[in-house]
Amino acid sequence: MTFSRTARWTAGWLLAAAWALSFPLFSSLAPHRLWGWCAAAGYLGAAAATALGRRRAALAAALLGAVAVPLLWLVLTGQGQSEVTVIERSGRLLLESGRLYVDRPAHVEEYTPYLPGMALLGIPRALLGGDGGADGWVVRLLGDARIWCAAVLFGCLGAARRLLVGGTGGGPVGGPVGGPVGGPGRLLPVLVASPVVALPLAVSGVDLPLAGLCCLALAAAATGRPVLAGAALAGACALKWTALPAVAVAVALLAVCRGGRAAVRCALVAAGGTALLVLPAALLQPAELWRQVFAFPTGRAEVPTPASSPLPGHLLAGLGSWGWYLTVGLLLAGGLAVALSLIARPPRTVAAATDRLALGLTLAFLLAPAGRFGYLALPVLLSVWARSVAVPGVSRVVTGSFRLRPSDGLPRVRNERSGGHLA
Repeated sequence: MTFSRTARWTAGWLLAAAWALSFPLFSSLAPHRLWGWCAAAGYLGAAAATALGRRRAALAAALLGAVAVPLLWLVLTGQGQSEVTVIERSGRLLLESGRLYVDRPAHVEEYTPYLPGMALLGIPRALLGGDGGADGWVVRLLGDARIWCAAVLFGCLGAARRLLVGGTGGGPVGGPVGGPVGGPGRLLPVLVASPVVALPLAVSGVDLPLAGLCCLALAAAATGRPVLAGAALAGACALKWTALPAVAVAVALLAVCRGGRAAVRCALVAAGGTALLVLPAALLQPAELWRQVFAFPTGRAEVPTPASSPLPGHLLAGLGSWGWYLTVGLLLAGGLAVALSLIARPPRTVAAATDRLALGLTLAFLLAPAGRFGYLALPVLLSVWARSVAVPGVSRVVTGSFRLRPSDGLPRVRNERSGGHLA
């Protein structure tokens, strides 16, 4: 039994609406409940418009209900997850004292489980002088960390797409794509409207710049730009240490497609850039950086982390010290397995690279001693993004100089070094 594209998209919007409605019913967080009501209305409108054949109207309804309305309302009313306040506090501390972390934090709200790069996204609030109370709407809008997290995400995705389908490096993603309005790249607005991006964008935004920088790094690696890839990786690794697997994936992609010299150059830029961004804070507050960035997220700090979804790693860690060491051992084993797979079968396309990174992150989030189901949105975002910028008919990266040529309705790649063609 087969279903038409209209039926599939209608069912997809209805599924998104049902998922959004679970937040008003089960979540104890007011921003999540508000997002759920708004997003459910938007997704239901999108389903109705799709069923009537109005696909552009469907996408507009989803973006309005799941992104624009809840984001603007929560920003202008000063509501959001605690992560927003944490980022903005880090930016204020950085400007006032050069420090990023509260000394000897006693409450969950005083912990900053991020590396120094995240504080940069909180600087606009500090510069505007807003305190989140009686601020004007301009200060709230331009100072809110979520807006700057979104700016980094969309800026990186736009730059990555230009690299991949701008005609200067070919399209390293294989397979045809299609969206509600058709054509390569048209899945990007759908991705933004989906719960994977819309929910974190509205309520916290904290993982979005990390995702954007990882996408830009892989796109740069696939198109033979090791310095740009390394710089993007340095930015990602200066936000959260969970970006480290992206370095290995990008280096492996560069090594197989562009050679060892390009891979080494990328790795050196990534390491040097990360050190430049992280070392000052590490030297100024080494104990706090360890306590808040590493011990707290893994459940080893004096204050327990609120990230306690019933994932395998958390359940094992809850059995005692031996359970914690067991889950850390499994986590390291999973990382080693992914690393060995990069050596044995390195990725040759953006899709393969993002899938490998998504697999590694999924294992890490499932086996981490403390985690949330929401963390799994990051690997989903990465995999969907790679397919949203796919160029039909281009199946792999070609080493050397190459360009796209339309033939028989499909682009072909000409390797100008050998004179051969690869469909």
